[in-house]
Amino acid sequence: MKTAASTQGRQKIATTSSDEKRERILSVAETLFFEQGYASTTMDQIVQALGVTKPFVYYYFRNKQEIFETLSWRPTLECLSTMDFADDDARAAHEKIADGIQRLIRATISHYPSAFFGYREPQVYSAAYKEKLNKLAHHFYDRLCELLEQGRRDGMLDFHETKITALAACSLPGFLYTWYKPDGRLSQEEMVQELSQLAWRVLGLRNMN
Repeated sequence: MKTAASTQGRQKIATTSSDEKRERILSVAETLFFEQGYASTTMDQIVQALGVTKPFVYYYFRNKQEIFETLSWRPTLECLSTMDFADDDARAAHEKIADGIQRLIRATISHYPSAFFGYREPQVYSAAYKEKLNKLAHHFYDRLCELLEQGRRDGMLDFHETKITALAACSLPGFLYTWYKPDGRLSQEEMVQELSQLAWRVLGLRNMN
């Protein structure tokens, strides 16, 4: 006789297995997209690299674009939610900004190379994806600008144009795609610290450790 516990156990195993297969597809596709670019990467190549049949891949993804957008959305969501703080977070505005900028940089680097896809090949995305991205980006910058202006009123930040300052600070991780190498001289965390200090200076915040 089947019990609820045994059925749930099999469902959990099935879900875990499905997640692992999906992640395997994403991992292989990420490498190919990074090495060859979106246009030069075909579904046939993804399938061949996986050593599976096309139906295996199409079971999880409708097409190549969906794979690319899935890979891009994960780092985008993590990066552009770094200025969202809990309602009971009592830290000062400049402390939240410093923390959020550092987490933005860390998320960008930790999601190498998929975090860079949107900068390299923005033309790939569908209209629906771009709409979702723009909404998230507007929310991020609205929140950052609010915090910047509060930090300036508190006397903890020194800058002139709010939006330009916000864009300039965030361009530091944004342009990592043009030069960052994970096997470079600095470790990942050292790079995070180095770029965070530079971004804080752009904001006129020079006293963070």
